[in-house]
Amino acid sequence: MREYIIRRLLLMPITLIGITFVVFCLTRMVPGGPIERVLQEQAIGALSGEKALSTPSSDNVSEEDIERLEEIFNLQEPVWLSYLQWLGIRRREVEITKAEFLPGEDTAHVVVTSLSGQSTVINVKRNGKTPHFAADPWFEEEGWRIRIESPMDRAKRWARRNGVEDPKEIEKRAASPACARWRAVAYRKAYAGLLQGQMGLSYKYNEPVAGMMLERLPVSLYFGVLGVFVSYIISIPLGVMKALYHKSWFDSVSSLFIFIGYAVPGFALGALLLVYLGARMEWFPLYGLTSPEFHSLGFWAQLKDLAMHTVLPLSCYVVSAFAMTTMMMKNNLMEHLSADYMRTAVAKGVSFRRAVWRHAFRNSIIPLASSLGSVLCGIIGGSLLIERVFDIQGFGMLSFQALMDKDYSLIMGTVLLSSVMIIIGNLLSDIVVAMIDPRIKFE
Repeated sequence: MREYIIRRLLLMPITLIGITFVVFCLTRMVPGGPIERVLQEQAIGALSGEKALSTPSSDNVSEEDIERLEEIFNLQEPVWLSYLQWLGIRRREVEITKAEFLPGEDTAHVVVTSLSGQSTVINVKRNGKTPHFAADPWFEEEGWRIRIESPMDRAKRWARRNGVEDPKEIEKRAASPACARWRAVAYRKAYAGLLQGQMGLSYKYNEPVAGMMLERLPVSLYFGVLGVFVSYIISIPLGVMKALYHKSWFDSVSSLFIFIGYAVPGFALGALLLVYLGARMEWFPLYGLTSPEFHSLGFWAQLKDLAMHTVLPLSCYVVSAFAMTTMMMKNNLMEHLSADYMRTAVAKGVSFRRAVWRHAFRNSIIPLASSLGSVLCGIIGGSLLIERVFDIQGFGMLSFQALMDKDYSLIMGTVLLSSVMIIIGNLLSDIVVAMIDPRIKFE
C-alpha cells in the first residue's frame, strides 16, 4: 500500500503538467482573449458614443496599450516558453519600462523604480542595437537590463500578433509613425510562476488569482461537504431499509419521492423554492449566503441567519445526489442479499441481521467508496446553476465567469485546483476501497 501511494503521488505532478499544458494551449488558441475583448469594448463604446470602462483613457487603443496587455499576460512569448514561465521554471519579464528616441536626439530617458521604491532616470545612448548607459549599483543587482528595439522589431511584433507574413507589409509597418522610432526598453526578469506561489492577476478583476480562489473556496466547501454529509447520512440508511423491505408500501412511497427528486434538476427546484417558500411565504431569504447585517449580529443570530440562507440551496445540492445514492445502495445490497455467501452464513447459524451488517452491507458500499473522486470534485466545483439561482459567489460561479471572460490566469487557476482535487479524490477512493474490500491488494 505504501509503495502504491508513493507511486501515485509521484505521478501526480506529471498528470497535472499534462492537464494544465493542454488547457494552457487551448486558452491561447481560442479567439476572444484580453486584447480582443479590449478592442471589442472600445468598438462598442465608440458606437454608443461612450468610452468603454476597461479601456485606456484615450479614444483609441494605442499600439503601446496593446503591447502592455501582451506583457501583462505574457502573450508575446511562444506558447511553450510562456507555459514554462507560468510554471515558474523559466524567468519572465516582471517589470518593463520604455522610452523612445525622439527625432534629432540620440538619448532616450528611461525611468526605472527599484524594489525599495527609489526612482531614477537612465540616460540611454545607442550604437546600432547596443545600449550605452550609466546606472546606480542597484540597477544590475536587482536584475535590470536594457535592450534596444528597432522599428523592424516593433513591426515584427505587430505582424506576429495580427498574423501578417508578407515582408512588404511588415516593412510598411516599420516605416509607419506607430513604429518609426527606435526604443529603449528597461526590464527586470524574475521567477514568478506557480512554483513561487504566484498565479498571476485576473484580467477582469485585476486581483491575484490565488486570493480570489481562496475567497470563493470556503463557500463551495461549506455547501459541498454539508451536502455530501446530509446526502450520505440519509441515503445510506434509507437504501438499506428499501432493500430489506423491498416491494412494501414503504419502498413504493419512498421510491416515488426519490424518482421525483432525481427527475427534477437542482436549479429548477431552486427556482420553485425561491418563488413559493422565499417570495410568497417569506420563510427563507431569496439570495446570498448571509444577510447584509450579518457581521453586526450576535453569535446565535448569525448561526440562525446562516442556517436560513443554507436550507434552500442545500436542498437543491442534495436532491439529485440523494436519489442516486439511495438507489445505488438499495440495488447493491439486494444483489448481495441474494448471494450464495449470505445463504451460507445464515445456514451456519449467523443471524440475518448480523449477516447483513457484517457481510452484505460492507460489500454494498464499495461502489459508493469508489465514487469518492467525483464527489470531491463536486464539492470544490459546486453547482454552477444553483449558485446562479441563489446568487451565491462560490467556486463554481468563479470558474464559469473565468470561462465567459476568457480570463487566462483565472482559468488556469481553477483548472489546476479542480485537477488536484480529482487526482486526490481518485487516490482516496482506491485507499478506501482497499480498506473495505480485503480482496484488493496493491503489491
